[in-house]
Amino acid sequence: MEATQEIVEALRAGGFLPPGAEPRLRPLAGGVSSDVFRLDLPDGPVCVKRALAKLRVAADWRAPVERSHYEVEWLKAARAFAGEAVPQVLYEDEAANLFVMSFYDPATHSVWKSDLAAGRVDAGLAGAVGWMVAAIHAGAAGDPAVAARFRTTGMFEDLRLAPFLRRCAEVHPDLSGRLVALADRTAAARITLVHGDVSPKNILHGPHGPVLLDAECAWYGDPAFDLAFCSAHLLLKAVWKPAHRAAYLGAYDALQRGYLAGVDWESPGALDARAAPLTAAILLARVDGKSPADYLQTPEDKGFVRGVARRLVAQETPSMAALAGAWKEALEAR
Repeated sequence: MEATQEIVEALRAGGFLPPGAEPRLRPLAGGVSSDVFRLDLPDGPVCVKRALAKLRVAADWRAPVERSHYEVEWLKAARAFAGEAVPQVLYEDEAANLFVMSFYDPATHSVWKSDLAAGRVDAGLAGAVGWMVAAIHAGAAGDPAVAARFRTTGMFEDLRLAPFLRRCAEVHPDLSGRLVALADRTAAARITLVHGDVSPKNILHGPHGPVLLDAECAWYGDPAFDLAFCSAHLLLKAVWKPAHRAAYLGAYDALQRGYLAGVDWESPGALDARAAPLTAAILLARVDGKSPADYLQTPEDKGFVRGVARRLVAQETPSMAALAGAWKEALEAR
């Protein structure tokens, strides 16, 4: 109640709501790093989002709330390249670390994670996600004006590199050299606009294709991270729901094809070679990082992911296709 009242007061003070309005805010599920609400207005519902200083995970994980402003900036920049696949920003109160954007009706826009969990695996959607992410990367690649708006390496370090790669280096000291070097190389890249959390939980399946949400990790850096982050989720689903293993691996392949076909700012092979070790490290981080995958719950599943991911990190898998081949072989031998 306190949070909703603060948000209403901020929206009223900023002029987004008229003084006498009595708006209704309803919390939306799934917010780990932010409070997310549906706000019903006379013209229809909108979505209100406010960043949290402490993330809702088991570990003590804190992040700067000014990331909210960079999410707004990402939405504005990415919409220029991907159109309706990115929500429209309707209002921002930078001082209150909140903003208002388009609302998508769950009746027409399912969450891709929920679809995958239910075995509704659409390889065409996976390919469209790859194309969409590549379009954003291609549009912003080498653009100094966009780069100047996203000097957020420190936040990307706090939200991604430290809790994922560097945390795994602490848990697995025998792999620390490779993991730290990978984190350092990624942190040093300045190639294009990166979302940082391209995950099925942040992708809606709408009537006109995918919609990408939650750009709190926005950064001008290495696009290979976005491809790796989404790819790792599809591989993990094959562990979680083995009955749909072939479909998940098919979606993984479609994601690669859709994405790499749009890479025109550098050699697709060079990007693929960077994405493969990042994917292996992210797989390991989903069991031993600060943000483990919530659907990997049994010791057997965690042990499988840990063992295969450790081997892939140690071997420095050369390509995304080779990584998927090794993952499939391990699943079949399980």
